[in-house]
Amino acid sequence: MRKLKTTRFDPAEYLKTDVACAEFLQAAFEEGDPAEIARSLGIVARARGMTQLAKETGLTREALYRMLSEDGNPTLDTLLKVSKAMGLQLTVSAV
Repeated sequence: MRKLKTTRFDPAEYLKTDVACAEFLQAAFEEGDPAEIARSLGIVARARGMTQLAKETGLTREALYRMLSEDGNPTLDTLLKVSKAMGLQLTVSAV
């Protein structure tokens, strides 16, 4: 019997457009779980390029990886800087 070879799924590989990134983050925000939002922001950041994002925000790559992880807790300032650098805008709507 042959062994089945599998690879780890990485959603960042599929986030190729601004629309895909925005919809991915929208789903995380709709869930309302802060850990999932931070993790999803990290995934989009990796899809966009963490090095470029670090340059645009003035933060180190290591700090971005740490803040934008499931255990991270980005400040509002960081959230706004990262969103702007990724070409995204945060909006609010009634529930």
